[in-house]
Amino acid sequence: MPKKEHKRYHVKTACPQCGCSELTVLSDEEIEERFGDVENIHMECGECALKYFTPVEEACPEWDKECKMRKEKMKK
Repeated sequence: MPKKEHKRYHVKTACPQCGCSELTVLSDEEIEERFGDVENIHMECGECALKYFTPVEEACPEWDKECKMRKEKMKK
């Protein structure tokens, strides 16, 4: 049986303290497990170790859009 293909999402952020950028590529299952359905995601800079929050709509617009579409379907 062929493996199920998962859509991949790019989570892009920049540390507000040092400006270091981070790009993480996650499947829909991984992003759901790691962040869930929240407006802001918790990040930690790998360079200066600052812990910060960033809006999902900025870090991963594709995931944010799909979450909103799912919520709309659930309301109907």
